[in-house]
Amino acid sequence: MTDVTIKRALLSVSDKTGLVELGKALGSHGVELVSTGGTAKALREAGLDVKDISDLTGFPEMMDGRVKTLHPKVHGGLLAVRNNAEHVASMDEHAIGAIDLVVVNLYPFAATVAKGAEREEIIENIDIGGPSMVRSAAKNHESVAIVTDPADYARLIAEMAEKAGATSYDFRRMLAAKAYAATAAYDSTIASWFAFADQGMAFPESLSVSSRLDATLRYGENPHQSAALYLPVGLSANGIAQARQVQGKELSYNNYNDADAALELVSEFRDGPPTVVIVKHANPCGVATGETLIEAYEAALACDSVSAFGGIIAVNRPLDGPTAEAISGIFTEVVAAPDADEDAKAIFAKKKNLRLLLTGDLPDPARPGLQMKSIAGGMLVQSRDNGRVTREQLRQVTKRAPTDQELSDCLFAWTVAKHVKSNAIVYAKDGSTAGVGAGQMNRLESARIAAWKAKDAAEKAGWAQPRTIGSAVASDAFFPFADGLLAAVEAGATAVIQPGGSIRDDEVIAAADEAGLAMVFTGMRHFRH
Repeated sequence: MTDVTIKRALLSVSDKTGLVELGKALGSHGVELVSTGGTAKALREAGLDVKDISDLTGFPEMMDGRVKTLHPKVHGGLLAVRNNAEHVASMDEHAIGAIDLVVVNLYPFAATVAKGAEREEIIENIDIGGPSMVRSAAKNHESVAIVTDPADYARLIAEMAEKAGATSYDFRRMLAAKAYAATAAYDSTIASWFAFADQGMAFPESLSVSSRLDATLRYGENPHQSAALYLPVGLSANGIAQARQVQGKELSYNNYNDADAALELVSEFRDGPPTVVIVKHANPCGVATGETLIEAYEAALACDSVSAFGGIIAVNRPLDGPTAEAISGIFTEVVAAPDADEDAKAIFAKKKNLRLLLTGDLPDPARPGLQMKSIAGGMLVQSRDNGRVTREQLRQVTKRAPTDQELSDCLFAWTVAKHVKSNAIVYAKDGSTAGVGAGQMNRLESARIAAWKAKDAAEKAGWAQPRTIGSAVASDAFFPFADGLLAAVEAGATAVIQPGGSIRDDEVIAAADEAGLAMVFTGMRHFRH
């Protein structure tokens, strides 16, 4: 494969960033510039000679610009195989000139949707001619260079400077790969809008998901695995992937995974009092609210200070100096916060390996969306678990009604349990977790582990009794037998929140009544595998 000297370029861009600089660089190599509409106007205003696309095709732009580049003199100039005698003869017969470079970026479809435009405007921002030129140029990359990303203008300029106005085959091949990825992402965004926003489908017949590489990570969940971070193309909620890293080492796969778990949980309290979440291996090991962040942090840490070592912390308020000082007392991998004051930043700066992530607004826990999990031979897709319950939705099933404080602790424990791996049991008291049992194969063991952790925390803190005494306990799914509930009774819980729905509900309710417990049913399950 040989270098190809660029003699004619076709430019048609929605994003004018860097356009004039590129046009001047092309002009310095004597490249003939052909352009459309606003792109031609911008180049002319910069003093560059430009030929209108209508001069090339012999047809005016028509139908509000819908038809301007869909013409044999454009696509013939892009698709002709230069060393094919039959193609060359056709070019000569029909006066089709070769086009050696195409610079296109597409109508801003996603941005139009994001600003809340009406349907008619959204449809008008579906580009037709642009993707057609991109695909034609990319297919014939043996002879044609196609640039779809303004970030590649500098690379093109450097390439042409090095090769006296030409491009290499390897460079064109790289651009072609990016071009097809760009049109695939564009079509994916449009298809998603039609399916979800325009027609309200839950699961369309074809699900297109498009993402772009943001970073290659050091390794995956284990050192022998490779990993990368991709960001969605098009509309999406901001989360841990968009957070600004202020300091610290590069984030690992596990850091992202754990920080995401912490941020999702703390976002449940984004409109609540100061809240701190401590996560280890994607499970919360301490969650608490308080009058201040430092109070919340100290209560969350006390729940399981052993697991908190090397953990991930997320808060729902801007970080302040005293809280940062307290967090610095133990080894912490990542801290995520909406913001941080200068005192907090200065304190963390002394911990060079600690990663501080500033997220801005916390994501909406009630937002819609899909979750995906790859399995051998396929993909499982489900809607996000954005279910929530209020006091009014709870159903009292025991003789004793819960007190206001017990109800508050029930709802707090229930919110945390939603983010604990199943089988999940969470004890909570006064807006703080007392014990967390996660990921066991049966619910009884989760209840026992959570109680044991509470006893261990009490011993370490020098408390007279564990915080499970007088606590509320949440179970992410129903108690299939009374044994799990009786373990909670033994731990000192006085109130229970659970989904209900077991064939043995009557037995479990009877056991709760006999123990004097208050129990409410949510009618909603929160499995998290």
